[in-house]
Amino acid sequence: MHRRQFIATGLGAAAALSSPTVFAMPHSAQTPVIDAPRLRQSVCRWCLSKYSIDELCGLAKRCNLQSIELLDPPDIERVREHGLQCVIANGPCTITKGLNRLEHHEEIVRRARELFPRISKAGCELVIVFAGNREGLEDSTGLWNCSVGLQQLIPIAEANGLRMAMELLNSRVDHKDQMGDHVKWGIELCHTVTHVAFGLLYDIYHMQIMDGDVIRTMTDNVHWIRHVHTAGVPGRGALNADQELNYHAIISALYKAGYRRYIGHEFISQGAQVEADLKAAVAQCLG
Repeated sequence: MHRRQFIATGLGAAAALSSPTVFAMPHSAQTPVIDAPRLRQSVCRWCLSKYSIDELCGLAKRCNLQSIELLDPPDIERVREHGLQCVIANGPCTITKGLNRLEHHEEIVRRARELFPRISKAGCELVIVFAGNREGLEDSTGLWNCSVGLQQLIPIAEANGLRMAMELLNSRVDHKDQMGDHVKWGIELCHTVTHVAFGLLYDIYHMQIMDGDVIRTMTDNVHWIRHVHTAGVPGRGALNADQELNYHAIISALYKAGYRRYIGHEFISQGAQVEADLKAAVAQCLG
């Protein structure tokens, strides 16, 4: 299932009703033997939608993951019953209809008033939000509109002990009209909002496609990063020798810069390789 479809489905169900770093080892290195990873790791639910929640919890434990993420409240409760966390939950807006348009705010705020208490009660502390598609809107106007919408959401989040992270997405391959598609734009939004309840979800896959210079960008802006996603470039595949990123170097540098939050794996793995790919990713992103 495509991520956009998965999130839209999850939001429909929801409406009806903070963390260490990872470090990837060089492609040629052997899996390291360690007693205790310095950074906790997570996997995104939508990438493994063929598994039931119970099956996915078992897989996560076998791979030494501590979290399953991008969940709605009932599934957050379920993974916690298995002794796992949900580091970041599905939020009140969608990838295409986000905070960059004032006409979306009323509905997003309504959803947040319903959803945020349930996320908090289920045991999650971070919620994902999106800028939304441009649809002809200037980036500066959309940024200001996002800040206006976030100022409405922040009191609701704080009242429920939650924080929010906006994911930046690539507009070249996967999300053609997405406004929040460059780190510079996201950092400017953070400076405009300037509130501890808001920061960025830095997706390494997306930002490698859009900006590159991943290590410098992440370490220079580590204080704004609330969560991190991984995937191989190109193709959103596993973190193996077929992709261009050195995850060992990236995560090691991020850890040295002070990042102590979760690393979330958001790559697509095929068939019988799923468990092996996840274990290899965990070994590469230990911090």
